[in-house]
Formats: sequence, structure tokens, C-alpha cells
Amino acid sequence: MDLQALTDFALVATHGGFGRASRASGRSKATLSRRVTELEQSLGVRLIERGTQHLRLTDEGRALYERTHGPLSDIAEAGDVVSLGASSPRGRLRVSAPLVLAHVALGHVAARYAQAFPDVQLEIVAEDRKVDPVEDGYDLVIRVNPSTDERLVGRRILDDQLWLVAAPGMEQPAPSSQAHVPEVRAVLLPRASTDITWTFRSPAGIEHRLKPNVVLRLSSLLMVRDAVMAGAGAAFLPRLLVEGDVKAGRLAHWGTDTRPPVEIWALRNSRRLVGAKVRAFLDVIDQSFPDRIYVPPA
Repeated sequence: MDLQALTDFALVATHGGFGRASRASGRSKATLSRRVTELEQSLGVRLIERGTQHLRLTDEGRALYERTHGPLSDIAEAGDVVSLGASSPRGRLRVSAPLVLAHVALGHVAARYAQAFPDVQLEIVAEDRKVDPVEDGYDLVIRVNPSTDERLVGRRILDDQLWLVAAPGMEQPAPSSQAHVPEVRAVLLPRASTDITWTFRSPAGIEHRLKPNVVLRLSSLLMVRDAVMAGAGAAFLPRLLVEGDVKAGRLAHWGTDTRPPVEIWALRNSRRLVGAKVRAFLDVIDQSFPDRIYVPPA
């Protein structure tokens, strides 16, 4: 397979058309079109649908792009390293991260990274959907309690706990016997089950149980935090999101979830090499979360 033709095909697919690829690369549209045609002929399949208003990849073209654009980026980065005689991170780095973690901590991480590595164009996308790093074009995805995925490898970067919090003026139900579990007004996410009992350990180390009486369902943990702060009810929320509010007296900490801590992982496509820009980002993460604990900046 002609590597230059494959590179030109990836260029066209990435930019969504021959014209845009031409303007971005400085290569003529005619040359790009010819090289893609030669690639199609060598493979015996159609990669791009012609005659449409917008470029559309065929199924074969999409499969080829998804499997090759990552390795091609690695090859280009390796070429830069050799030609420059250094392994300085450079190029584009895309990271997908959960909304709460991005909101609370990753702005500071991004600033630290940008200052240390000005030749990298870092983009962090805050989103709670489960993205596919291959299909969605991410170098790293950060996930909470990720399931096993044979295509992804990575490492645990942060541990967190769920804290049961409420507005300071909200009365905490008194402990009761095992036979009777008191109810408490609660704010939950839409997908959370109502047929549950909250079990938590108080700051004094005593285990308590409460039955949530759901008064609100909100799709964002940030909204849940704000509703709890306004007195709507109690909620289990990530410590890294509410610890500052507890210290400032805006929220009361009733206790800590008795389940195992939440694990936050940074994952990448197992089929790709670890480039200098990815390694540098993980190093900054390690420096920002010593002992896998988030410490708010002073």
C-alpha cells in the first residue's frame, strides 16, 4: 500500500473534502483526487462517494480511516522527532473527560500543560457520554470506574469518594433500628434507582442508613450540587466536587459512602504508540494528583 496515497486519503477524510484538504495542506485538489483514486484502484474498493454535495466515506473508506489515521499520526510525530533531533511534544492532543472532573480540576491541569509544552495544541472536551477514542478521534479518554475494554489500555490517575451532603440548615434524620430506616428528601440523577437504601459512615465512624425520598431528578452532578445547596434535599456527590463547599460552610458533610472508592482512569487506544505529547500529559496529571488525591489549588 502506497503510504503517501494513504496519507492523502486520511488528509481528505479528516478535513471532510478535497477542497478543504487542499487549503490545509497546500497540495492541489487534482493531486489529492488522483492519489485517492490510485489508492482505491490498488485496493479494489471505493473509499469515497463522488458526486455528493459533501464528502461521504463508504463503509470500506470509514474502516480504513479508523484503522490508519492514528498510526499515520504516530508516524508523522516520529518523523518530527527524528528531523528535529528531539522528543519534544508537539502537534494536537485531544482529551475527553467527565464534566465534573473537567470543571473542577482539568482547567488547572490544562494551563500547566500548555505552559510547559507550547508546541502542543491541547483540546479537552468535557462530556459525560461514553466516547470511543478510535471513532471519535481522541488521544486519551478519562473515565470513571471504566469497564474492561480490550482495545483500551491506561492507568488509574485518581481515586475519589462519594460524600453524602445536604444544606447546612437541613436536619439529618436520627439513627434508628435495623427494622426501620428513616426517610430523607433526596436529589438523584435520572438513571439512579429509587429502590435503594443509602449506607454511609459518619465523620465519627458510625455506620448509618437512610431511605431516599426522591424530590428531584437532575441530569448533571453540578445541578444536583446546586439543588442540594439550595435545600432541596440530600445527595451523594463526588468529594472533589463538594469538598470546597463543605470547608466553606455551604454544605454539610453527613458521611462517606461505604462502597469502594471511585476510580478515575486515563485510557488510550491499545493499537497506537504512546506519543511524546500523551506521555507528557500523563506526567502532568501525575504531578497534579500526588498519590492519586486531588488537592484544590491554593
